Amino acid sequence: MPTIHPTAVIDPTAEIADGVVVGPWCVIGPRVTIGRGTILRSHVVLEGYCRVGEDNVFYPFSAAGGIPQDRKYRGEETWCEIGDRNHIREQVSIHRGTAVGGGATRIGNGNLLMVGVHVAHDCILGNDITIANAALLAGHVHIGDAATIGGAAAFHHFVTIGTCAFVGGMARQSRDVPPYLISEGFPARVRGHNHIQMTRRGIGQEAIDAVRTAYRRLYCEPGAAMSSRVDDLRREFPAITEVHGLCDAVLASSTGVHGRARELARPDDKRTVPAMWQPQSATRPEGASAPH
Repeated sequence: MPTIHPTAVIDPTAEIADGVVVGPWCVIGPRVTIGRGTILRSHVVLEGYCRVGEDNVFYPFSAAGGIPQDRKYRGEETWCEIGDRNHIREQVSIHRGTAVGGGATRIGNGNLLMVGVHVAHDCILGNDITIANAALLAGHVHIGDAATIGGAAAFHHFVTIGTCAFVGGMARQSRDVPPYLISEGFPARVRGHNHIQMTRRGIGQEAIDAVRTAYRRLYCEPGAAMSSRVDDLRREFPAITEVHGLCDAVLASSTGVHGRARELARPDDKRTVPAMWQPQSATRPEGASAPH
């Protein structure tokens, strides 16, 4: 049986598994499901249409499943999906998806979202990701497995952060970051390869050395076009999958929009803007002509 504090407010349609702990003053909305062993410490809000897996910990004043901050949202049924073994720290906010963005915001397994992180609509996060305090993810951001995000970094919508990538604190990240690389600065740019995380993930030294060579060829040496450099790297390292993944990401970003490969997938939404978002014309003085 779950353990539920008497001050918690739970919608009758919510499904709460055995072993779940719901602490004081938590609110669980309609059609929420919570897997075994998950803990809601106190003052946690899980709004409607939210699926939570097993063994997660939600800390005070965190919230998931909120309505997306997107003017295209029309109240359609969309979801927030959170996997297993995630730690969602204080004041983290995770919004559900939009119909034009795929219908769901998804967070994988084993992630740590520190205090004040915001995950906007339609974001997709993989596994074993660390996001430090006050990082801000705009809509449609994708982050690959084992990536690390520094505190107060801010991400443009449709940005993709690759596997084992690192984004420094307070970075303004408006371009994709290929896997295994480090991006820092304001605006951010690629500045190295993330050998520390590659080592932690058990990637061999040969692959780490190859990624270092690839980084230097792609970002530090002037000369041939990016596509030519990529072709040379593929020929030089035919068996190093990490180099091929890096090259794929670099080419995709270079052919995208403003360095964002997935910007090309932006939906062409031509629905009418609701009246509440329509600009209100200012009142003209009596006798004044209308603007042309």
